[in-house]
Amino acid sequence: MRPSLLILTGAASGIGLHMARKCYQAQIPMILIDIRENELKDEFGEKERIKLLVGSVSDPETWNRALVLAKEWSFPISHLINCAGVIRPGFLVDYSLSDIDFHLDINAKGSILGTTIIGREMKVQGFGHIINVSSLAGLAPVSGLSLYVASKFAVRGFSLAVAAELKAFGVKVSVLCPDLVNTPMLDLQLNYPEEAKLTFSGSGPILQPEDVVKAILKLMDKPKAEVTLPASRGWLAKIAGTWPFVGELFRKSLERQGEKNLRKLRK
Repeated sequence: MRPSLLILTGAASGIGLHMARKCYQAQIPMILIDIRENELKDEFGEKERIKLLVGSVSDPETWNRALVLAKEWSFPISHLINCAGVIRPGFLVDYSLSDIDFHLDINAKGSILGTTIIGREMKVQGFGHIINVSSLAGLAPVSGLSLYVASKFAVRGFSLAVAAELKAFGVKVSVLCPDLVNTPMLDLQLNYPEEAKLTFSGSGPILQPEDVVKAILKLMDKPKAEVTLPASRGWLAKIAGTWPFVGELFRKSLERQGEKNLRKLRK
């Protein structure tokens, strides 16, 4: 389906920024949401076919304002892509209690709110496609990132559940679960070598934002309920999530691989 109006969160950096740039090149009208006003305006403030919305995805008012902007534009909302996300590594015995809200508000509540409010609008209009970006950490437990894991499990589970609910109304819901991506979130994790070492345990190349954008565009063209990126690591994550004891058998070797990769990246 050719987008008529796309709402995109997390547009000021990372995957969201690269996705916004790609859609701008394709001349797709967009409402871009991010809480970082300066970065959003510096990148997109003077561009046509774009409306900027500064606000938190965890606030229902942000989403209500997005609906108002869409109606003022007189375009139906064909796509919602939730890319906004945060991470703050930490072991249970170390992280601050405020870190719980930090992860759940943006990663989980933000995606759930957006899917709910925009999804209801799509139900009324009889079509639409929502793509929520989760993570391979939404398939398998990753020690040291327990709060991030909790939030991404929530995104994945919610997306799959409502996909079945909205299908009858012509609305599609997809969840994309990528492996580690070269974004500012990766740079942050380099400062937490103990907590984040399982994150860097992959033997293949680190995903680039462009890889995830390609996967999103493919999903827009051929919707599926769930896609893992890369597929091979996705199967490993599903096995570890379904049978945690299997993951424990490989924990030490994965941690050693992660430590090795971390040392290379931190040089």
